[in-house]
Amino acid sequence: MAVQKATFAGGCFWCMVKPFDQWDGVHQVLSGYTGGETVNPSYEEVKTGETGHYEAVEISYDDTVIDYETILDLYWPQIDPTDPDGQFQDRGPQYRTVIFYHNDEQKVLAEQSKAAVDASGRFNQPVVTEIKPAGTFYKAETYHQDFYIKSKDAYEADRENSGRDEFIAENWK
Repeated sequence: MAVQKATFAGGCFWCMVKPFDQWDGVHQVLSGYTGGETVNPSYEEVKTGETGHYEAVEISYDDTVIDYETILDLYWPQIDPTDPDGQFQDRGPQYRTVIFYHNDEQKVLAEQSKAAVDASGRFNQPVVTEIKPAGTFYKAETYHQDFYIKSKDAYEADRENSGRDEFIAENWK
């Protein structure tokens, strides 16, 4: 077994855990913050949009069971890759979409995957999801972890209000 990491920003991290959490080979999906300058930022700091961090998920997976290309294929249909200002109801730089690569192979695969989504004709706008090197990932506060399980009603209400599912149904299914 070779445990690898994949890190993605896709708007509110609550909505980014469940789509990855239920796949064979995925060991853990952590909600957290990455990409900014503030050391060990809090949710209260990140949500201001002033720390430079993104809400993100860090996925630990066994690459002998699930490969990075499959993880990328799971990522794209969770987001609106054409929105430069956030995701759905969550607006601001902390909610923009980013693929954070952990090595050169991930970078190449992410670039190829983005180019394929952009060339697919699925969207009338260009894909603006950035591809950046992974940096320090700060685990979010405990109450944010596995939110879709621990706070099911709040998760479902937030997701319903976000417009995410309607976008996915219209553009990805």
